[in-house]
Amino acid sequence: MKFSNSAALAFAATAIAAPSTPTSQEKPRAVQAGCASAVTLDASTNVWKKYTLHANKFYRTEVEAAVAAISDSSLAAKAAKVADVGSFLWLDTIENIGKLEPALEDVPCDHILGLVIYDLPGRDCAAKASNGELKAGELSRYKTEYIDPIVKILKAHPKTAFALIIEPDSLPNLVTNSDLQTCKDSASGYRDGVAYALKNLNLPNVVMYIDAGHGGWLGWDANLKPGAQELAKAYKAAGSPKQVRGFATNVAGWNQWDLSPGEFSKASDAKYNKCQNEKLYLDNFGPALKSAGMPNHAIIDTGRNGVSGLRQEWGNWCNVNGAGFGVRPTSTTGHDLADAFVWVKPGGESDGTSDSSVTRYDSFCGKSDAYQPSPEAGTWNQDYFEMLLKNAKPSF
Repeated sequence: MKFSNSAALAFAATAIAAPSTPTSQEKPRAVQAGCASAVTLDASTNVWKKYTLHANKFYRTEVEAAVAAISDSSLAAKAAKVADVGSFLWLDTIENIGKLEPALEDVPCDHILGLVIYDLPGRDCAAKASNGELKAGELSRYKTEYIDPIVKILKAHPKTAFALIIEPDSLPNLVTNSDLQTCKDSASGYRDGVAYALKNLNLPNVVMYIDAGHGGWLGWDANLKPGAQELAKAYKAAGSPKQVRGFATNVAGWNQWDLSPGEFSKASDAKYNKCQNEKLYLDNFGPALKSAGMPNHAIIDTGRNGVSGLRQEWGNWCNVNGAGFGVRPTSTTGHDLADAFVWVKPGGESDGTSDSSVTRYDSFCGKSDAYQPSPEAGTWNQDYFEMLLKNAKPSF
């Protein structure tokens, strides 16, 4: 692997944090929720051809508040359209499981509710901005206080379809940051926790994708095979659950889908990474995953990758300045292994604070290509949202 330890840390840290806003008590939108009978998803097929990613009420509420704060009527009209874009709901704390039931209230039968499972003990062992609530070693709490309650809710709603992204950054960190003590301390909890989540969330109305970082992380030649083996090991440890469809890429990321040449194709170490965009990453990681014995279809986060050429280094992950909303969720990808482009990271919510005096400050949020000032991870940043809107490709 041709990059320094600091670069490896950069690739690992994607500062993906869910909103920390309290559970909303607003009335559901006037939509018939759920289906007339139980939903059965065939994970051997692309379910996104049948289901539309639901525009969850929590991101909608944030966007609607942002619209009200925009004085430019033309920009406000564009912003209002963002509220109708489907996006994933982050269950990043035990408390935020309380958002799940309210989020179910307005999901129609032809929609699928996207959920990010994200609360492993020792979460984000190579980052600071998105560290979690559970300490390394608290696997029993993860199982009984986090996964089990989610399973109970999903079982209680068999007439609703769910798409789950399992633990962003966790397994990729074990591939590239195994030398860090924090990751050593978290390793067994990550592997056992992911396997437990996959096994217990393996329900008929659920389809799952395990997070696999992105092309600038596991796409390096030296990381492709170990990365595929790490994901496949967790999949097999869970008993090869049939509702696992494959993997998720570019979650909360900035990489382009098919930009050629890639954003960092002229870098001195580019010859060591053939995955210079996410399409190439699928072309290479997909077969490696299949060889390792795991399903290999993918969903790709295009929520904030509308503009390229903004980062000084591939690993600069925090609040990239000049970014724009990307392609809206769709199953029309033009690639056999790409099930859908989806919005995972809620655009407008910060990746991490630029205030160097606070505990969760990460130096990547203070870099010259990071938007400043920025609040704590998961907190709304109105100016950043408006920037994403103005720079959206395609535009709203």
